[in-house]
Amino acid sequence: MAVACPHATIEHATRKEALERVCAAALAADAEELVVGLPLRLDGREGEAARRARRLAQALEARLGLPVVLWDERLTTAAAERALIEQGLDGRERRKVVDQVAATLILQSFLDAKASP
Repeated sequence: MAVACPHATIEHATRKEALERVCAAALAADAEELVVGLPLRLDGREGEAARRARRLAQALEARLGLPVVLWDERLTTAAAERALIEQGLDGRERRKVVDQVAATLILQSFLDAKASP
């Protein structure tokens, strides 16, 4: 069984900067496949955030030549917040790590689904 582990939160100001930093991290980690969270609306429809995620995934695939999987990320931030609250982190501490925890939950969900027969 594979277990997701956070790598790093990639801070960026522009889409180009995000693309560059994710590509650098993927190459440094010798990645074979990438998982990009797809922020669907609660009803399953795609909004602008999901379209941006799709464009990022396409750009990563084109740049790196690696498979990129879009994975539903609905409610992962809420789940991450709950887990951090249960651990006793205050609001300031939670804000520092909530994205990383949510990304770990997305990746774990993907790995679990991939491992299921």
